[in-house]
Amino acid sequence: MLVLVAPGQGAQTPGFLTPWLELPGAADRVAAWSDAIGLDLAHYGTQADADAIRDTAVAQPLLVAAGLLSGMALGDTAPDAVAGHSVGEITAAVLAGVLDDTAALSLVRKRGLAMAEAAAVTETGMSALLGGDPDTSVAHLEKLGLTPANMNGAGQIVAAGTLEQLAALAEDKPEGVRKVIPLKVAGAFHTHHMGPAVEKLAEAAKELTPADPKVTYVSNKDGAAVAGGSEVVERLVGQVANPVRWDLCMETFKELGVTALIEVCPGGTLTGLAKRALPGVRTLALKTPADLDAARQLVAEHV
Repeated sequence: MLVLVAPGQGAQTPGFLTPWLELPGAADRVAAWSDAIGLDLAHYGTQADADAIRDTAVAQPLLVAAGLLSGMALGDTAPDAVAGHSVGEITAAVLAGVLDDTAALSLVRKRGLAMAEAAAVTETGMSALLGGDPDTSVAHLEKLGLTPANMNGAGQIVAAGTLEQLAALAEDKPEGVRKVIPLKVAGAFHTHHMGPAVEKLAEAAKELTPADPKVTYVSNKDGAAVAGGSEVVERLVGQVANPVRWDLCMETFKELGVTALIEVCPGGTLTGLAKRALPGVRTLALKTPADLDAARQLVAEHV
C-alpha cells in the first residue's frame, strides 16, 4: 500500500527545479503554468537566490509546480493514497484528481499572495521544536502566546507567532526540547494571523469545479480520509489559518496499512518524519530525476 505525499513551504532550495526541467515536455509545461499565473516559475526554480524563493507568493506556486512535475513523472499508476503538508495539500489534490493542474496553480498563486499580504501586517515567523513531550511543549507554547501550528509527530512541533514571542521561546525552551530552529518562512502560517487570507482564498475557491478524489485523500486538518471534492476544497481554504496535524495523517497511514511512502520533489522532510514515526515502512524522497527509477520500482511493488 503506497502513499504519495507532498512537502510544504520551507522545503525549497535555490536551483532545485533545474534538473526536472530536462525531462521531456517539462519546460513547456512549466512555461504554460507560468503564463497562466503570471509568475516565471522556471526563473525562480533555477536562478533565484534563497531570499527570492523564501517569498511566500513565490515559494508556494514553485513548490506545487515541482511536486506536480515529479509526481507526473512517476507514470500513470495511481498511488493508493495521497496527502500533503500545508501547501502540499494542493499538490495532493491534483494527484488525487480533485483539481486540474492549471486550476491548482492559479489557486496556489492566490493563496501565496493572500498569505504574504496577511504576513506583512505583523512581523511573525515559525520555529521548529525538536524533542520533548508534546503535551508539555504545547502548554509551554500557549503560555508564551504561541500557536502549535504544525503537529508533525516524530518528536517535532512547529510554533508560530510574533518575532518577540519566538525570541522568548528561544530563551525559554519547553522542558525536554533539545533544540529550537527558526524556519525559512515569512509568516506565522496556520494561525489566526492568516485570517484575512482565508477570506480571499474562499472567494478564489468559488471559481473551482472540484471532482471527487480518485484515490484516498488524507486531510492534514485532522488526518481524516475525505471522499468529496467540495469538502477537500473547503478544507484547503480553512487550513490556512488552522494547525497542520501531520501526526494524525501518519496515524491514518498506519490504519490504512501503508507499506511504502514516496515524497514528491523537493522531497526529504516528510520522509524524515516517516522514518521515525512509521518504522518498517519503505520511504523514498524525490530530490532529482535520478530518483525516478527507484521510485517507479517502489510503486510497482507496493500499489
